[in-house]
Amino acid sequence: MLAGRGAAYLLGALCTAVASVVALPLLCHPTLSGSWARWHRRRAARLRGAPVETQPTRLRRLLGWLPVHVAVAVTAGAFALLCLGNLVFAAAVVALWWAFPADDPPSLLLDVPVHGWGTAVALGLAQVTVLAALAWSLFPPLADAHARVTLAMLAPAPADRLAERVVVLTRTRADALEAHGAELRRIERDLHDGTQARLVAIAMRLAVARQELAGRPDPLDRSDAVSELLREAHEGAEEAMTELRAVIRTIYPPILADHGLAGALQMMAVRGGVPVDVDMGELGQVPAAVEAVAYFAVTEALTNVAKHSHAARAAVRVRRTGDRLSIAVRDDGVGGAGEHHGTGLTGIRRRAEALDGTLAVASPAGGPTEITVDLPCGW
Repeated sequence: MLAGRGAAYLLGALCTAVASVVALPLLCHPTLSGSWARWHRRRAARLRGAPVETQPTRLRRLLGWLPVHVAVAVTAGAFALLCLGNLVFAAAVVALWWAFPADDPPSLLLDVPVHGWGTAVALGLAQVTVLAALAWSLFPPLADAHARVTLAMLAPAPADRLAERVVVLTRTRADALEAHGAELRRIERDLHDGTQARLVAIAMRLAVARQELAGRPDPLDRSDAVSELLREAHEGAEEAMTELRAVIRTIYPPILADHGLAGALQMMAVRGGVPVDVDMGELGQVPAAVEAVAYFAVTEALTNVAKHSHAARAAVRVRRTGDRLSIAVRDDGVGGAGEHHGTGLTGIRRRAEALDGTLAVASPAGGPTEITVDLPCGW
């Protein structure tokens, strides 16, 4: 399998090297050069099992890579083509040596002519063995060497990476500040229009109760009226406290302070709208900001599952690998989730990117849906 992948890669590199020489004037166009570089980077990354970088390759780096690509690809590709061609020829001679003219027999290993089945089988098997051994031992390292050179030379320069990173950080920090300002405005509005109004109403009822208590001479009449007013005041106070707890929970969920991330997710799964399986790994010490984002992401994802997915079950998987925390929420629903649907995924992405994290959504039509959040937790 490795030799086959290496052979396919080397033959493809040989073809693209010839195409590069033929189409060199076209590759000076920025759009074509960018597409050509991205294609080669994806191809090399697939061979090596490496992640594909998204930053574009500048034209000067592509032009610097082209002569190296042509030299290495032509040499290694021609070697691969020669080995494979001789393998096919040896197999053909073993089967069809008798079809050649008697005065011009085919030759195999060491240029020995083939005149009979014994020579054909012996030399054919020997040639196939030698060439297969060469292919098995040399094709993979040659292909890997070309892929390494390609990824190294077509990768963005450190200055380009830094510039791209600055752009991303500037955008994510701006989004975070915008989200923070909107959150503060929402909290102020909730406190002013909700909790504060209820507390004012409670104060008014208590004031009326004092007036009733002072204005009625009959103790029984006074107790009935005051009891009713106090009951209303008590119910209003409970509603106000419920609202206040909900507001506080949006800032930093108290359940995290009381039970930690693992306990909070377990308790939240019990209260979910669908059965949820929670698989927690060893998390160690996780920063509070990361805990809050992780809790929000799982809460929002499970809310979406209950509201939109028509799922029968969901699963939450949390793992820590080094200084990265990975949270995956999966359901067996109808799929089709996306940020353009307004299902809260944009909020998850903004919170994750504010901590230099990432969000990935896989939700084909018909399901299943898997939302993965990756967060740094080593700072």
